[in-house]
Amino acid sequence: MKLVLSQEQQQLRESVRSFLRAASPLPKVRHGYDPQVYARLNGELGLSGLIVPEEYGGAGAGMAELAVALEETGAALLPGPFLATAFAAIALTRTPDKELLSGIAEGRVAATLTEHELACDGTTVRGTLTQVLSGMEADVLVAPASTGDGMVMVAVELGAPGVSRTPLETLDVTRGQARVVLEGAPCRVLGPQPESGIGDRLCVAVAAEQLGVMRAALDAIVAYAKIRVAFGRYIGSYQGVKHKLADMHCKLEQAESIVRYAAWAADEAPDELPGAAALAQAYVGRACFEVARDHLLLHGGIGYTWEHDAHLFYKRAKADEVLLGPPRLHRARLAQLLEL
Repeated sequence: MKLVLSQEQQQLRESVRSFLRAASPLPKVRHGYDPQVYARLNGELGLSGLIVPEEYGGAGAGMAELAVALEETGAALLPGPFLATAFAAIALTRTPDKELLSGIAEGRVAATLTEHELACDGTTVRGTLTQVLSGMEADVLVAPASTGDGMVMVAVELGAPGVSRTPLETLDVTRGQARVVLEGAPCRVLGPQPESGIGDRLCVAVAAEQLGVMRAALDAIVAYAKIRVAFGRYIGSYQGVKHKLADMHCKLEQAESIVRYAAWAADEAPDELPGAAALAQAYVGRACFEVARDHLLLHGGIGYTWEHDAHLFYKRAKADEVLLGPPRLHRARLAQLLEL
């Protein structure tokens, strides 16, 4: 088991961090998705093709490397379809398709994934998807579909006839969702639906992003506690604040170990992945929200204002916490896996 980043993974982290610090600072994040930033992210760093196999033009990296990248995009609250495209790439590595994987690796295709089942007649699909992550920005939807011969994975061009998309008003203003209605939309069958593995890897990916949100929120409030003066003292010197910051730090340390373990299991120990993935979402999701919440509260009155960035972390943390289902569902699955 590897819980410490390798030298190459540390270099990847620094590259992504420095790029996002310059190209997508928090004041810019408020304006939402910037296609130019996304194009540079893929063109200069090749992040969208990180886990795409080399035979399709990607880097051929594993979930451990993807987790490092997602931690940094989470810390920067990067808007746009990067997480959604990572979801689709995870699914496509289990049902390989040269056209889509090559497009993702080259940064030409932004994709998204749904786990909701569509109805397919072999050439077209029907169904209503109430919430599709980055549904307005994505070019292609990857989805499971039911046919007369069983379950398959299909790809749907979201700009094709028979597809209607409606943007949703979301809690997280930095990441959009859409309602997608498919009425006889043309599709391409990619292959049989994998029996397992996709959902667990999605759990690891979201937990990695949540880890980045936690780290950035804690760094921000620690920095603030060192400069904010109340009643003639820095607020970081008050015992109540110090204890709260220590609790937040402990949650971060535990979350990092859980995420590193889950990412390692996805690459090296598939038998351990289901339990590691369930643990990641059962613990990290709630811990991320609690750290973001306390980060907002410790900022005092200014933390409640629209001008401050605290609410951006709070909203991303809450949206991520329920993205793959509330933590109680993952706790129940973990208990079942442990035969408790």
